[in-house]
Amino acid sequence: MKHSVARAGTLVEALPYLQRFADQTIVIKYGGNAMVEEALKASFATDITLLKQVGINPVVVHGGGPQIGNHLAKIGKEAKFIDGMRVTDSETMDVVEMVLAGLVNKEIVGNINKAGGKAVGLSGKDGGLICARKMHIEKTAPELDVPEIIDLGHVGKVHAINTEILKVLEDDRFVPVIAPVGYHKAEGKSYNINADLVAGAIAAALGAAKLILLTDVAGVLDADKQLCSQLSVAETRAMIADGSIAGGMIPKTTCCIDAVASGVGQAHIIDGRVPHALLLEIFTDEGVGTVFSAD
Repeated sequence: MKHSVARAGTLVEALPYLQRFADQTIVIKYGGNAMVEEALKASFATDITLLKQVGINPVVVHGGGPQIGNHLAKIGKEAKFIDGMRVTDSETMDVVEMVLAGLVNKEIVGNINKAGGKAVGLSGKDGGLICARKMHIEKTAPELDVPEIIDLGHVGKVHAINTEILKVLEDDRFVPVIAPVGYHKAEGKSYNINADLVAGAIAAALGAAKLILLTDVAGVLDADKQLCSQLSVAETRAMIADGSIAGGMIPKTTCCIDAVASGVGQAHIIDGRVPHALLLEIFTDEGVGTVFSAD
């Protein structure tokens, strides 16, 4: 009986969140161990199906870096990175598109459908969803009078998001699952785009209530290695400036505060290694990560 009462208490705790986010859009960047471990993959698919069932509109954007690396190794092609960005020539882009828009995307779609959902796989080419532009990075050095412009090949950035196809799918009760492959119509070229950036751009374009990044860390930690459950944009920028946020967490936290600044209600970095992390973050008071807000 005590166990049953505790379950009822969990449902009651979720009620205000169910009411608050009914008919709202939540964009989820899916990556890390949650995409690799079988139990976590099933947990994620169940979470997405439940969100849609209770009247929330989830949009999934997924990564796939390790899977791309494995397939490149099979064909004997060495991966090369500059400032964390994969150098992507035409042959590598073919592999990227095959793995992301094909193998990885369809597995996620299959898992959600198996859990009872209605998922549809997309890439940026579908319906002109992700309009991309070529990305260059600049390197400065004391011996150079001007910054060196480095060409990363088929690495892109988001120029625009066409939300029409997403709204059609939402109206028909489907869950979009999006591979971060953009397209430049005039050039006729595909571009590999960072999945966090795609998720943030889509969240902003849809006016999403939340952007959630699933990672392999608990969230943002302070100087004492304690989890920061809530951060404002100003607090986040201060932590980046003083070095409390460093390394790979800088682009993720920057993505979150940029999304909030663009009108997204809240952004989250959560621990995808925790089963049902999405539900715990959205429907409980404690959550399982760090939430970013404008103030």
